[in-house]
Amino acid sequence: MASKKGDGGTHAGPSPWVSRYLTALPHRGSLLDAACGRGRHTRLARSLGFTVTAIDRTLDGVADLAGAPGLTLLEADLETGRPWPFSGRTFDVVVVTNYLWRDIFSDIVATVAPNGLLIYETFASGNERYGSPRNPDFLLAPGELVDRTRAALIPIGYEHVTLPEPPRIVARIAAVGPDHVWLKDPPRDLV
Repeated sequence: MASKKGDGGTHAGPSPWVSRYLTALPHRGSLLDAACGRGRHTRLARSLGFTVTAIDRTLDGVADLAGAPGLTLLEADLETGRPWPFSGRTFDVVVVTNYLWRDIFSDIVATVAPNGLLIYETFASGNERYGSPRNPDFLLAPGELVDRTRAALIPIGYEHVTLPEPPRIVARIAAVGPDHVWLKDPPRDLV
């Protein structure tokens, strides 16, 4: 099984879903950008003051950021069956977009701190009518993100939607750890 990953030209800027939650956070801490691609979310997080760790199979898309303060770049293939490189470590925020490798999903969830936030967005069932990916191995089923996160995290936002330009179907979730401030004091406005 190969992954489907892409921050292609039509997705050059940060995802509005990711931006919505990152900008609303009351504090800036550590952030993991898993399968970072061209670094659109790494760049956004750095501009907001996060300390970022970005990982991908190749770092060509973020090579221009090498050596930047507050940034760790890690080149690693997450699909080899090797141990998760962040075992025993947690982050205040974990961001995953346009990437699905179910074998590491529980590792990703375990990397979210008890007071942390997971922001996940990728292609979903139905996308095959619009183009790639078409393979069900790379398409989330309706509600799958909720099912895969709810044992450890509390979903605070979920959508399974059709997006324009280019047309595509995605599922996306924002889920927090049991100690996250938003469970007692939700943000007033997420735009």
